Amino acid sequence: MSAPKSIIWLASYPKSGNTWTRIFLANYLMNSDKPVPINQVHRFGMGDSIPRMYQMVAGRQIDVRDYQETLKLRDKVLAGIVANKADVNFVKTHNVRAEAFGVTLIPDRFTKSAIYIIRNPLDMLVSFARHYGLSHQDTATAIARSDHANSADGTTVTQFLGSWSEHVASWTENMPYPVCVLRYEDMLEKPEESFGKVLSHIGIPNDPARLDKAIRFSSFDELSKQEQDGGFVESSPKNERFFSKGKSGQWQSELSPEIVEQVKSDHHKYMKKYGYLDE
Repeated sequence: MSAPKSIIWLASYPKSGNTWTRIFLANYLMNSDKPVPINQVHRFGMGDSIPRMYQMVAGRQIDVRDYQETLKLRDKVLAGIVANKADVNFVKTHNVRAEAFGVTLIPDRFTKSAIYIIRNPLDMLVSFARHYGLSHQDTATAIARSDHANSADGTTVTQFLGSWSEHVASWTENMPYPVCVLRYEDMLEKPEESFGKVLSHIGIPNDPARLDKAIRFSSFDELSKQEQDGGFVESSPKNERFFSKGKSGQWQSELSPEIVEQVKSDHHKYMKKYGYLDE
């Protein structure tokens, strides 16, 4: 029997609003009278790169830093997710929708649809560099490379990102299933409209009062306060805070003109397509 197509991918380049979207969904689905604790959000949307899932599928200890080993296991990990026979499984991913060393990273046969979050790569670069402890220049160079990947560590197996432009193209063009594309900036400025699109995409009725509450419960101030009080399991050891600023336009005061021009040149097509360039 073929595997059920139950995965709704929550996809983005790192530091683009993926976690925020998952926290909103958790709050809307729970509909509690207080915010869902950020360290319980994984119950509402697992990641596709969690090391223990690969260990479980392997049935033995493996070196999760060995990308060839984890790639061999990836299909079984995803098959394990859909094996619960649920109508929908939300799965977070930062992987490009492509192949890595002959392995299809996002198989159509498990996929119901996708929600893809785009952020201005200039702002994403600033957050990415801060999160991973990199310089702005090294980050600008990395996000233009087709072989760009996040190295495995104790919290994740290797994630294959590709360049920012390749990532955007892979998740938004010639798709065999529905994709809801959101801009991070619109989520900030027009949260009711943006998160309403998410609910419509996944087929959940939009209750305005419930929507407003979920938006408040997943606001940056609320998430930052929770992290300050109790930490966040997804934070990076290279950066003090996961929820650092949560704004748009921070690149204007943080990036050098040379790096800004480099990013605009490298990613001109998709920056223009999604409204990040005037020219």
